[in-house]
Amino acid sequence: MAILLTILLLVISNTFMTFAWYGHLKFTSKPLWLVVLASWGLAFFEYCFQVPANRWGFEHAIGPAKLKILAEAIALTVFIVFARYYFGETLKWNYVVSFGLMFAAVFFAFAFQ
Repeated sequence: MAILLTILLLVISNTFMTFAWYGHLKFTSKPLWLVVLASWGLAFFEYCFQVPANRWGFEHAIGPAKLKILAEAIALTVFIVFARYYFGETLKWNYVVSFGLMFAAVFFAFAFQ
């Protein structure tokens, strides 16, 4: 159960962060200072989920290295979905291979104690 809550919180936090980092790219006519402020606002909510996710995971025996590997895999997953639906990008073969390697890293991090 602890890992599922950690994953859920990481998905939510990465969704906010992905919009903070890349959502403004559709608004290139807006002043940079404005999109920076908007991104900071979104990043606040990212931290509201990221910090509890890491705390919860760490308190339930997920070490820091595993948390980071898990967070990166989730970030990649969120970004692929975001890029597809927000920017209309297609999933290319090299992205699929990269995706598979990232999940292999998660497997190896968690499968072998």
